[in-house]
Amino acid sequence: MASPTPDHPQIAGASSKAGSLSPGLIALLAGFAAVGVLSTNIMLPAFPAIATALHVAPRDLGVTLSSFFLVFALGQVFVGPISDRFGRRRVIVSGLGLFLLGSAICGLAPSLEILVAGRVIQAMGVCATSVLARAIARDLFDGDMLAKALSMIMVAMAAAPGFSPLVGGLIATFFDWRMIFLLVSVVAVILLVAYVSRLGETHPPDRRAPLSLPNVIGAYAALAVDVRFICPALAVSLIIGGLYATFAAAPVILMAEIGMTPIQYGLFTAATVFVVFGAGLAAPRLAARFGALTMAHAGAFLAAAGGLLLLLTYRQPSLVAYTASTVIFLLGMGMANPLGTAIALRPFGARAGLASALIGFLQMAAAAATTALASSLPFATTTVLGAMQLCGGLAALALLGQLARAARKAPAIATAEG
Repeated sequence: MASPTPDHPQIAGASSKAGSLSPGLIALLAGFAAVGVLSTNIMLPAFPAIATALHVAPRDLGVTLSSFFLVFALGQVFVGPISDRFGRRRVIVSGLGLFLLGSAICGLAPSLEILVAGRVIQAMGVCATSVLARAIARDLFDGDMLAKALSMIMVAMAAAPGFSPLVGGLIATFFDWRMIFLLVSVVAVILLVAYVSRLGETHPPDRRAPLSLPNVIGAYAALAVDVRFICPALAVSLIIGGLYATFAAAPVILMAEIGMTPIQYGLFTAATVFVVFGAGLAAPRLAARFGALTMAHAGAFLAAAGGLLLLLTYRQPSLVAYTASTVIFLLGMGMANPLGTAIALRPFGARAGLASALIGFLQMAAAAATTALASSLPFATTTVLGAMQLCGGLAALALLGQLARAARKAPAIATAEG
């Protein structure tokens, strides 16, 4: 287990013990990872109110999701190498500033077009915090501690979409929907103040990589053909695509088809957080005992099994069937996501920002594709969602199997896998 390097400044509020994970550090990194997802899912229960206010159909608001995910994905490609060159601190501060500007535009938007513009600016800013939450974890930790840190970060990323619809439903029911963007702005300000006051630069000048287009393209190309990175990164991204398809489909299934109210929908999604939380806590412990790659396989299998169950019950959709399939899928996602990410990042500490950016790009590209498909394919929503979860899980199994075969042939890969 590696500890933070001597070049890293001491983290205020963190334990001075080498390699320790303080609650303050975890909370900060988790907040960075979660704020982008929070700003998206908190809107979902308010879609009817937003559509009425802006004189559009609720279905038309899907562009506020797909445009956000597209810009979020592309932005990470640039944020990673920029942070590897100039450090994490300036990039995060600038990103949170952009996010606050976009949130203000969304909160004041008089039309759908202005709302989409605000969402685009939000995505341009918040993509930095998502990328750099993983990169900072990789700056500071390695081995089992990296897996543990990433597990906590991934739990937060899952908790945000779980609890945020409940908050959004309460705001949509008792207040004006524009208050949603005031709330996410307050969260961003808290993160900004906590970061500036408590965390030093984790990527010191002597570790920084030169920034030039040929170097960046070459580094991305090297990652894209390195089996140690691309197999687990793609596997995680495909499962995350299924997760975001769930976010997009859940309001239709639970509110339009099953008949839940916005608050009931929020309570349901909040309850599912505990599934991901349990999986995230168990993942590093199980990985320490059975191996990260083995448990990532198990997570992909469960994700596929959840999708299969949903497909088998599509003729008679019910709350029980949907809940059972979702719980199984989330258990798998909660294990595969942090472990697959840790496996992908371990060999690339010197370019953690760039590697994290490519993982983020792949995940958000999958999210943009699956959310667009979930709302456009001419099939029942449960059928589309089940098929996406099943296919994503099976493809992830195949990719992780390829990595396992490569590890058996090359001891260096096996060592990197831990």
